[in-house]
Amino acid sequence: MAGILIVEDEKDVREMLRDALIRRKYSVIEAVNGKEALAKFKASFINIVITDILMPDEDGLKVIMKLKELKPDLKIIAISGGGKFGPAGYLNIARTLGADEVFTKPFSLRELEKKIEELLDAGKQI
Repeated sequence: MAGILIVEDEKDVREMLRDALIRRKYSVIEAVNGKEALAKFKASFINIVITDILMPDEDGLKVIMKLKELKPDLKIIAISGGGKFGPAGYLNIARTLGADEVFTKPFSLRELEKKIEELLDAGKQI
């Protein structure tokens, strides 16, 4: 069973993702910010991280950098609504730092689930 870490400060979004992923039979760990995510990260358990970008106490860009240092082959999906400047710039930086995929909020849960499956399948082929 694949392990997924959700890093999202918006409770409604975090719970929606958690519930959808648990229904798909994934093991899920939740964190409300980057600091908590780094404390809860278990390299042997987590296959994919879904992280928001704009959060208090360690933003998603720092999370991506630090997790890639700990586990370079970790699959990461960055999500962002972008704040007052829009998500494009933040998500481009996230991709440069190692995010495998990016989604702009609001996003299709079905598309996210499809991308998770693709990333997990790609990881098995390594």
